[in-house]
Amino acid sequence: MNNTTAEIITIGDEILFGQITDTNSQWMSAELDKMGIKTVRKTSIGDVESEILQIFDEAASRADIVLITGGLGPTKDDITKKTIAKVLDDELIINEHALEFITDFFTKRGREMTELNRLQAAIPSKSTYLHNDSGTAPGMWFIYKDSVFVSMPGVPHEMKNLMEKEVIPRLKNYFQAPIITHKIMGTVGIGESFLAEMIEEWEDQLPKHIKLAYLPGRGQVRLRLTGIGENAAKLSEEIDAEIEKVLPQIQKYVYSLTGETLPEAVGRLLTERNETVSIAESCTGGFASHLFTSIPGSSAYFEGSVVSYANEVKMNVLKVEEKTLQNHGAVSEETVKEMAEGVRKLMGTTYGLATSGVAGPGGGTPEKPVGTVFIAVSSAEKTVCRKLELTLQRGINIEYASYWVINLLRIIINKQK
Repeated sequence: MNNTTAEIITIGDEILFGQITDTNSQWMSAELDKMGIKTVRKTSIGDVESEILQIFDEAASRADIVLITGGLGPTKDDITKKTIAKVLDDELIINEHALEFITDFFTKRGREMTELNRLQAAIPSKSTYLHNDSGTAPGMWFIYKDSVFVSMPGVPHEMKNLMEKEVIPRLKNYFQAPIITHKIMGTVGIGESFLAEMIEEWEDQLPKHIKLAYLPGRGQVRLRLTGIGENAAKLSEEIDAEIEKVLPQIQKYVYSLTGETLPEAVGRLLTERNETVSIAESCTGGFASHLFTSIPGSSAYFEGSVVSYANEVKMNVLKVEEKTLQNHGAVSEETVKEMAEGVRKLMGTTYGLATSGVAGPGGGTPEKPVGTVFIAVSSAEKTVCRKLELTLQRGINIEYASYWVINLLRIIINKQK
């Protein structure tokens, strides 16, 4: 079975100027992927006829499906419909179904319909009308150079409504796409190049219809296995078999086989063990707590946090000894251990986590340069500390330290199993 391919084109000067963020392309490509349709290119262009004409020709030469968003408004700068008519050597005509809906749309809202509004019901005569019940700009389906083109409004909720009710059902009827299955292994604590070298032999022996992709993030690397075939159950079994082959080599770095995030995986471990956690944060400023609390249901295991940015808060709230701060400083193994122990006792949790460091860009010293961070995890049995040597960039250091302290908790929990 041949692969069905798609290209996504977003039209609008506002996208190129950075005035709005294109979220449409990501959503559409994810929906296409569910149908076994591979997105081969995404392009953003301005409201310029010559550029639209050129990209239509290029897209038709390399994709079976071309999805277009934007440029369907009532104002003069929205030229997509006129350009489509030119591509099809066609004319715009009023579609009665569209006109009826637009008229009713304004009547129900007690608003006067202008001539510009009425002209939104005009579409090329060689296109198929796609009903948009969320707005006044209809969608259009047409064939150009043997490729299926679909033009939709750029407003995200209108585009999604059209895709779900009109476009996706039509595409499923029009194409017989292969099944695409993804499975993701989450790893942490090993760099992408080291991981690639470790599993190189296994990767080289993967079947041709199963591909591996490395998806690096903040201190993490996700391994995505993508299989293409005709039988979903068989494909899933084949990918699972490949995972079983490689897992013994990388087990200690793997936190998930289901695509969940690191905080989700640690939250699951805490829930399974009926244990709780709290956090004392200095240099991370609450980001580690945010990673936990962004997960629905995290109240089952996350009790709370203290952002102890000032030394006074470390002493008065977390009970860090004044002499510890005087002798070792806020950025030290001794201080971060007492912070972790203090928040655990304060909150009455199974584990207490803590972070303290020089996030940057200033504040570093020769002994403790920017990027020096200490993290700790405390339980009733012991307190474990790690020193991190990170980057010169504040935002990255905050994220790395937050993920690493959560991963340290994961390591400790797994050792107790």
